[in-house]
Amino acid sequence: MTDKLTVSVLGTGIMGAAMARNLARAGHTVHAWNRTRAKAEPLTADGVRVADDPAGAVRDADVVLTMLYDGAAARDVMREAAPALRRGAAWVQSTTAGLDAVPELAAFAHEHGLIFYDAPVLGTRQPAEAGQLTVLAAGPTEGRDTVTPVFDAVGARTVWTGEDGSAASATRLKLVANSWVIAATAAAGETLALAKALGVAPGGFFDLIAGGPLDMGYLHAKAALVLDDKLTPPQFAVGTAEKDARLIVAAGERHGVRLDVAAASAERLARAAAQGHADEDMVAAYFASFPDEPAS
Repeated sequence: MTDKLTVSVLGTGIMGAAMARNLARAGHTVHAWNRTRAKAEPLTADGVRVADDPAGAVRDADVVLTMLYDGAAARDVMREAAPALRRGAAWVQSTTAGLDAVPELAAFAHEHGLIFYDAPVLGTRQPAEAGQLTVLAAGPTEGRDTVTPVFDAVGARTVWTGEDGSAASATRLKLVANSWVIAATAAAGETLALAKALGVAPGGFFDLIAGGPLDMGYLHAKAALVLDDKLTPPQFAVGTAEKDARLIVAAGERHGVRLDVAAASAERLARAAAQGHADEDMVAAYFASFPDEPAS
């Protein structure tokens, strides 16, 4: 099969738009749809064809890639697309959907003759725009020649976790990775908040841990967004991070594990969102440490 494909991207937010651009730059024919069409229109400058509805976007697609808010959104949009889906097409489901949603989505794929790939990605705005995401993928070996060019266009690395997308092995790994990201981000925000409250210059803390086992580039990157007031455009928004934190908590509960840090992080993110920071970078949960402080 040719490695130049017709790819439909459903959902062109921060991640989906970047993925659509990189697919077009790789020479694929890309059709895109977004609930708010105005957010997808800029993609036309990159040769992406923007459709009015999901069915119009997926018609004749070799691969359908979904990058939507959650599993329910992916299900509903694919139901809208159903009349135009081509049997035998691959469905690359990259939405962080949670453990309960993936089997339902896989069942929809089976019902409509689609080859289902559970394929969430690791990375934020910058690696997405650079085509440097890490793709976590599970799905049948016999269809991988079709989806590999898609993964190569959007990512620098593909980690295969299994051959049955319905088992959600890729989503399981994504939730574990995101639990670390959310915990580290919450800790960075709380550390900055405590430093402010105690009159400690953040630079003094950074100097203290420099070069040691407690130092990490992620801490410096996230702290800089707060200290330099560069919370927009977000790398990973507060509202989306809250959703993922709740998926992580639910996954733990389902398997008998209590995840106190993830649960507390979800509440911090929710408070920050209520203060007006929902569309800022997730490290804006920092403001949840100051409940009486209005959004900046």
